[in-house]
Amino acid sequence: MTENKTLDPFKPVQPHIPGVYSPDEKTKAGPGEINQTSRGMRPPRTTPGHSPGALKLVWVGLILAGAIVTVFLLFGLNHKSATTGVPEPREAGRPASPAPRQEATTTDPVDTKLPVGPGPIATTAQLAKAWSARGFYFRDAMTQKPVAAIVVRLPGGALWGFSLREPYGTCELEYVTDLGKLQRNYDFMANHPMVADPCNKTVFDLMRYGNGPSGLVRGEIAQGAGWRPPIAIEMRSQNDQVIAVRMEP
Repeated sequence: MTENKTLDPFKPVQPHIPGVYSPDEKTKAGPGEINQTSRGMRPPRTTPGHSPGALKLVWVGLILAGAIVTVFLLFGLNHKSATTGVPEPREAGRPASPAPRQEATTTDPVDTKLPVGPGPIATTAQLAKAWSARGFYFRDAMTQKPVAAIVVRLPGGALWGFSLREPYGTCELEYVTDLGKLQRNYDFMANHPMVADPCNKTVFDLMRYGNGPSGLVRGEIAQGAGWRPPIAIEMRSQNDQVIAVRMEP
């Protein structure tokens, strides 16, 4: 006998959508089944690999594999740095060890062709003429450094030696025999060679005495802002040798 269903005017018949069931159909269906057989549909199969537990195991395996690969990469980079001499990243900012300091040799003369005093520095024949000069080095008694110096034969036969180091300074004096150069470079008119300081344009006259810390010395200041005459070096003639004895303290 056909069951007559009363239609509710306020609940129109809903179209059937495959896989979607009404509450009545769910009620009639047995446990775990929604009357799919009556509609010609089979219940879906459950794949073990798609279960939540299986997916969790897959993710754990991927994380472990990534960690192992990272460890191997880091080990390979550190091993490469150790074998090639390239510093590791943590040492990149560390300053390199300074090279061993080498002390400068200050006891050797600048020009090895020139003699070094105290001792013989020229012959009397080399200084026979007036205003003739010979360069040499004199070793400072306190610092043991060779200082550039010069000895000049003055008119009348006197020998005068002096340091070419600027008094109380570092500039090197020059012995100027070119009177035209004295006028051009120092704006000074002279009738004989002079000693000049190219740094402060001071001109010294070896024919005149000036005041030094230990008394009068040759090389009075003829022009400029120098402090004192050039530092004197005692000279002596012995046989045919000109000997530098000691430097003015």
